[in-house]
Amino acid sequence: MIIRCHGARGSIPVSGRGYLKYGGDTTCMEIRSRNDEIIIVDAGSGIRRLGNNLLAEKRFEVNIIFTHSHWDHILGFPFFKPIYDERSTINLMGCATTQGDIRMLLQKTMSAPYFPFPFEKLKASIRYANDCETAFFIDTIQISSIPLSHPNVGMGFKFTEGDKSFVFLTDNELGYRHRGGKTFEDYLEFSRGADLLIHDSEFTPEEYAVKRKWGHSAYTDALELALAAGVQQFGLFHHNQDREDESQDEIVEACRKTIKDRSPGMDCFGLRQEQQIVL
Repeated sequence: MIIRCHGARGSIPVSGRGYLKYGGDTTCMEIRSRNDEIIIVDAGSGIRRLGNNLLAEKRFEVNIIFTHSHWDHILGFPFFKPIYDERSTINLMGCATTQGDIRMLLQKTMSAPYFPFPFEKLKASIRYANDCETAFFIDTIQISSIPLSHPNVGMGFKFTEGDKSFVFLTDNELGYRHRGGKTFEDYLEFSRGADLLIHDSEFTPEEYAVKRKWGHSAYTDALELALAAGVQQFGLFHHNQDREDESQDEIVEACRKTIKDRSPGMDCFGLRQEQQIVL
């Protein structure tokens, strides 16, 4: 399983000299199976560059699943060039009870007066599966889901191929249980023993004290989850839009110091745009 990050920023895309290391695009992850099947998670602004890459690679069929439908996770869809190519087949997957009707939401983002080209005139073949199964397969990868603790709900995912597993829990508040969300113990069990856990780590403890219930975690809570679950690799994600590289480095180093004392074998890093991880 190959995992590529095309956007790790939260809330809104950012740019400038302070964001060169971790990047400024919002959530978009790409997963490749051992047979090179393509799974895309979320359509934040990072999906624009991914679309360019796929066309250059002459790959015309992809699967897109969504954690939820907040703006920073769907705003890149109208700029995903494969949707304008008649050779493309786009398989959209979502559960209406936890994410809203993804097809309808994407149609709205491309309707007047918000966008000049309507969804109905896209040239790609777009298939929509309103699937609320808790576990399903795409090629050789089993995908399991768990509700996120986040305003308006959402879904977190575990991707398992052979004996390797990757858990992706962005926009998940561990310090407060939103309607439909799960407990810390539930997320612990879901993440237990994963080879890679990528978790929302937007706030410092000081920031979280005044932004509790906003739907995001303090990095210290996310770290505690990683340590309790005994994961091999822990990636901090959904970087705050105002957090420049130097400050993000300080958070990563603080996590590494704790890990050195409590779980020396765990690898810890902040997700970077264009980063690739092989499991």
